[in-house]
Amino acid sequence: MNMAETELMNALRGRWLLDEPMARHVSWRAGGQAKRAYVPADLDDLALMLRGLPSDEPLMFVGLGSNLLVRDGGYGGTVVFTHGVLSRIALVDERAVHAAAGVASPKVARFAAMHDLVGAEFLAGIPGTVGGALAMNAGCYGGETWRIVRDVTTLARDGSLRVRKPSEYQVGYRHVSLAPEHALQQEWFVAATFELDAGSGTEARARIRDFLARRIATQPLGKPNAGSVFRNPPGDYAARLIEACGLKGRRIGGAQISDKHANFIVNLEGARAADIEALISLAQQTVMVKYGIGLECEVRVVGEPA
Repeated sequence: MNMAETELMNALRGRWLLDEPMARHVSWRAGGQAKRAYVPADLDDLALMLRGLPSDEPLMFVGLGSNLLVRDGGYGGTVVFTHGVLSRIALVDERAVHAAAGVASPKVARFAAMHDLVGAEFLAGIPGTVGGALAMNAGCYGGETWRIVRDVTTLARDGSLRVRKPSEYQVGYRHVSLAPEHALQQEWFVAATFELDAGSGTEARARIRDFLARRIATQPLGKPNAGSVFRNPPGDYAARLIEACGLKGRRIGGAQISDKHANFIVNLEGARAADIEALISLAQQTVMVKYGIGLECEVRVVGEPA
């Protein structure tokens, strides 16, 4: 680190954590350590931290860790924790809600309904944060995140902020990428404005309750999990394919393909990241052999094996 980078780092107001166990920060409650982690004081502090990092430093933003597996050997870069820090949510106008990246997606659904705005109810079924929902175009119950995005705010590696429109992105099913003509450097989502319709908050809250009841009835929420592990292939469902292969309930170590929903892998007790990853590979290989279909992961797997 050069002198300028050192001076920037000395001006920071957030907290550094060394060798931070990522099992504390991912919903699977499994995995290795991050070499360094940073809890920013606010967005300005985060921008300052990014400007001081070496340009080749691996960097990862983590909200609720509901779509992430860190291998047992750990992550050799810097992790930024956004949940509870980038937490502002507010009305922009009579049809729009602005939410920072660290806001839990269900909170956006409830906030919109409270202000008689409809169209965000599906977000109640997404267990992560706004940042994660934007990064993967998260969706459920017929809704998708980017269908309601008016604009996003991004933070670049050099600490600069930009407001971007959906037209600047290539958006698909569980996929989002900045169009090549706009991708000058690495950027992360730090906020979004969601454009919604005026409607009945009472009816919106009823839909939210219905979505949550359906989640409880169909998903293994009593054990640590990361939501749906695989994207649904065109015209089919990953859970159906996995179950049809006889893998529902299959266990490796402390991890299990859920016996309640086959597209979920749960941490029964003391699972290692390697156990979870082995079940991911088993499901992919078995479905490919039997059906010739390649299951694509929704979850992000990072780091090094133990």
